[in-house]
Amino acid sequence: MKPLIFPVLAAFSLLAAPLQAQQEQPVVVELFTSQGCSSCPDADAMLAELAEREDIIALALHVDYWDYIGWEDPFGDPAHAERQRGYAAVGGRRSVYTPELIVQGQTDIVGAKPMKLMDAVERHAEAAPQVALTVARSGAAVKITADPLAKGVGPIQIHMLRYSPMERTKVTRGENAGHVMEHSNVVQGWQVLADWDGAAPLSLRAEAEGDLPVVVIVQRKEQGGPGAILAAARAK
Repeated sequence: MKPLIFPVLAAFSLLAAPLQAQQEQPVVVELFTSQGCSSCPDADAMLAELAEREDIIALALHVDYWDYIGWEDPFGDPAHAERQRGYAAVGGRRSVYTPELIVQGQTDIVGAKPMKLMDAVERHAEAAPQVALTVARSGAAVKITADPLAKGVGPIQIHMLRYSPMERTKVTRGENAGHVMEHSNVVQGWQVLADWDGAAPLSLRAEAEGDLPVVVIVQRKEQGGPGAILAAARAK
């Protein structure tokens, strides 16, 4: 994939604008990226813009399948690549790519395309909520409550993850050799806390040691992989 030729700041300026439809729950944007991918820096910069917004949960999931070309991404995780393949299977796509953005578990966007991305974000923000989610954190304790707002929303999985707000790496080999790369909201410690049928209210407790922010995602479980994200919340 060739790098985009228009000015990055001009193209990404629209990402700073608040959504017209204000929702209680934010929209989740997942970026599948790699330090071994020469086309990824523009998408990484785009995610950094989104990371500043409270109405969007922007997450960088570094994959490991480009490590063989000369640089091993220190944040690459095979579980992230498996999640991306699951999205592809559910969406009927035969291949996975970097950079790829997944909005609210449903809309895939290959490459750094700000206008297409924000169209998808606004569309999902306007959708009627199906689950009411609250996440409260006190020290290492995380309390999660979820209430169905519609019938037939299950089967569902409750996910919890942590992210590092900013990471910098000097890349010495591979396609990005010689560059200091910056990454926002780098995901780590992704785990599935529970399965839920969505028929009755759910209450969970989890542990989250340390200072990194916590994100909880309520997501449909489809045949072959993850489906629509029904709710998400962040606790810092």
